[in-house]
Amino acid sequence: MTEAYVGLGTNLGARADNLRRAIAALAAVPGVQVVRTSLVYETQPVGGVPQDDYLNQVVAIETTLPPRALLARLHLIEAQLHRQRIVRWGPRTVDLDLLAYGQVHQRTPELTLPHPELANRRFVLVPLLEVARGTLTPVVTRMLAQTPDRNWVRPYFK
Repeated sequence: MTEAYVGLGTNLGARADNLRRAIAALAAVPGVQVVRTSLVYETQPVGGVPQDDYLNQVVAIETTLPPRALLARLHLIEAQLHRQRIVRWGPRTVDLDLLAYGQVHQRTPELTLPHPELANRRFVLVPLLEVARGTLTPVVTRMLAQTPDRNWVRPYFK
């Protein structure tokens, strides 16, 4: 089993329900076990497209799936939850990003690990720090201290 980290985001519809449904769908994937979940955070949108605020969360999973197969399952879950890719960085019912997969470093047209924008996304780093373990913890701590992203990230309790 390999530990991997998945970032979740949503700003359309019943946002908290979207996160719960995405995590349940991820937990139902054969070869995937959800082992830790961060708090839910409300965050500012990034990318310049006018849109509503997001809810974001990170889950730690244990998986037997290789990275590309896991990414394919994440895309399938997005489709099941009615994700439409119309505008880059636009509003979405759910977004699932594979942030890190064990100690794997790779760059292919389909997948870059760790996620190439990780250090620039406070809305991912804050919840990732909650669930990170081992050598990832000091790396995320350093990224969070050095990120140029100054958008607000606040716990969401509803």
